[in-house]
Amino acid sequence: MLQIKETSAITKIENGSIVTPKGFLADGVHAGLRYSKNDLGVIYSEVPANCAAVYTQSHFQAAPLKVTQESIAKSGLLQAIVVNSANANACTGEQGLKDAFEMRERTANLFNIEKHHVAVASTGVIGEFLKMDKIRNGIDQLKPETNEEAAIDFQQAILTTDLVMKTSCYEVVINDKKVTIGGAAKGSGMIHPNMATMLAFVTTDAKIDSASLQSLLSATTDKTYNQITVDGDTSTNDMVLVMANGQAGNEPLNESHPNWPEFKAAFNAVSEELAKQIAKDGEGATKLIEVEVTGAKTKQEANVVAKKIVGSSLVKTAVYGADANWGRIICAVGYSEAAVEPEKIDIYLEDICLFTNNSPQAFSEETASEYLKRDQVKILVNLGVGEEAGKAWGCDLTYDYVKINASYRT
Repeated sequence: MLQIKETSAITKIENGSIVTPKGFLADGVHAGLRYSKNDLGVIYSEVPANCAAVYTQSHFQAAPLKVTQESIAKSGLLQAIVVNSANANACTGEQGLKDAFEMRERTANLFNIEKHHVAVASTGVIGEFLKMDKIRNGIDQLKPETNEEAAIDFQQAILTTDLVMKTSCYEVVINDKKVTIGGAAKGSGMIHPNMATMLAFVTTDAKIDSASLQSLLSATTDKTYNQITVDGDTSTNDMVLVMANGQAGNEPLNESHPNWPEFKAAFNAVSEELAKQIAKDGEGATKLIEVEVTGAKTKQEANVVAKKIVGSSLVKTAVYGADANWGRIICAVGYSEAAVEPEKIDIYLEDICLFTNNSPQAFSEETASEYLKRDQVKILVNLGVGEEAGKAWGCDLTYDYVKINASYRT
């Protein structure tokens, strides 16, 4: 039974998923790319869906991204997304591209759909060729369904060093029709996105044209997925894909629709929740860090400052050590290149004032340390030079991060 939590304009479906929107199915199987866990999955729409995507801006875009971009460029429609973990199929030359195209074609044949209605995504080790015999066998095993177990099977199949699955689902009423948005994501390390996150997939039964969906995704990405950082590294495979199949039966959505603000709010809520879950599950992390910057001259500068703070290795290690070393926050603000007047800056740990009027403030080190031991920490910075605000999310930097990445391939 779905547990529903009411909000002011939208409804959060607590245990909803990518198959909660009408007409979507999923599955995940163990193809043998990993020792025992699911490693190949699919999301399938009963009808071709309008779509939108954002991709990594790395110079070394992986083969699956190139295939997906070609698919979307063909007609702007998708009906299936096939995903493998354990191997990124990145920096694999012509063979890697050939393998990604084969994944697309085999999936299309399985569901008897157009091959350019299939997107391909991969995640895992860079520079190794796919084990195509296992990929072929795995695709042939896929039998997507609409139940929660099928969604979990997919969510497990896309994980690498992740400790937990990331999922979110919201509902909103459009033209007296229930419209649902569901999402699943993976990401734990190599998270410092520019135009995407590691991998995120969003489904919705809303009727919305591809241009409006793309515009919404791009704008939402800038304040959600692009505002998380774990380790400062951008992946070769970063991608967010959205499918909208129109099965809810609402009047077509666009910015002039009277219910556009509600749909936008629900879409943003799904994206922000997925982004925060990725940040919280950073490799070796023990806590989520949220930085909120207010009083900036522009939204862009507020976002930049927030991300500089949450991305600072010195800030991240101080949070891990429960050390209220606000000087590290000041340093991050200082090299952000945003408009700053030092005498106007305020710095807080939630409600604990650390710095104001260009002067350190008396505070209880013990109280601040206890606050920093929580599993979620909030840093507030007021620049005092404008009216704009922004947020960013990250995690602490621990000994375990080094252990995980020192032996990632072994």
